[in-house]
Amino acid sequence: MEPLVSIITPTYNHQDYIAECIQSVLDQTFIHWEMIIIDDGSTDNTLNRAYEFEHRDDRIKVYTQKNIGIFRLAETYNKALGMAQGKYIAILEGDDYWEHDKLRLQVELLEGNNEVILCWGQAWSISSDKNKIYNIYPDENLKEALFFNNDPVGSVLNMLLYKDWIPALTIIIRANELKKSGGFNQAYNMPTIDLPTLLNLSLLGKFVFISRPLGYWRIYAGQITKVYPALLSEGYFKLVKDFIVTNHDNQIVKTIKIKNIYSFHRDQLIIAYSRSGRYKLIRGQFSDARADYFKSIFRGGFNKPIWKLRSTIGVLFSVFHLNVEGLSAILGKKTYTVS
Repeated sequence: MEPLVSIITPTYNHQDYIAECIQSVLDQTFIHWEMIIIDDGSTDNTLNRAYEFEHRDDRIKVYTQKNIGIFRLAETYNKALGMAQGKYIAILEGDDYWEHDKLRLQVELLEGNNEVILCWGQAWSISSDKNKIYNIYPDENLKEALFFNNDPVGSVLNMLLYKDWIPALTIIIRANELKKSGGFNQAYNMPTIDLPTLLNLSLLGKFVFISRPLGYWRIYAGQITKVYPALLSEGYFKLVKDFIVTNHDNQIVKTIKIKNIYSFHRDQLIIAYSRSGRYKLIRGQFSDARADYFKSIFRGGFNKPIWKLRSTIGVLFSVFHLNVEGLSAILGKKTYTVS
């Protein structure tokens, strides 16, 4: 019997997490799936741990490749997409894991509504060791919730052109619509495929949002979004501008306040460089952290003064090699570990 859902799992040096990731798939109440794991040349024990599960269940298929890195991530995803046999494509990277009924809930919704091309939901954000639960993302009470279902088609752009509110590990997509949109997309040197792919899908059909957590997203200073926040923010702004120009005739795009979007992203760059400085401090990259803090301070005039103050404090911490996470803990703020 062919699988109804193909789960794509790219992984790299996730030896501490990959077993829990795979086990969360094995524990699904929905059983008609295949899991395509592509190891991007891990240098730890990730691949061997994945092979152990492949030997136990023939729905799990493990492949390895010479490391090509996150800046060619779309190649890895599309390689898996080319092998996928399922009607639906789900995403689960090697350091995340699912709730046990995630697939059942989503398949039932998709099978019952042909107008819907993508289903997604909330996710818990947690520390790498699972000792801290930070929050549920996104908050269903946000004003942006009006656009969560992309109804009418294209309306989700009212949030996606500002920020990616959709946790990748919760996404399941109709395979034919994903292929119609060009598959997984990557743009402007962004080390992620989420936003470019979602923007392409936003004009093809409705989405459906499930108002409950579907999985767990680990947050730590060594992950991609924390290593490259400034690069992501720079790329996001370029992607958004290009998308608006390319689709300027679309009726939904015409109604969007473009000046507000551009202003938002300029402010986000101030925040992104400040955050980048923080994560570099955590990793002990003191001179690089200082450089990012200065970029945050001197961008955007007097916008985002609180963030500029944070960056100024960060400069001092980088000069004296102080523990920024210790200060965050004292202030009762969210703290991070390296891995």
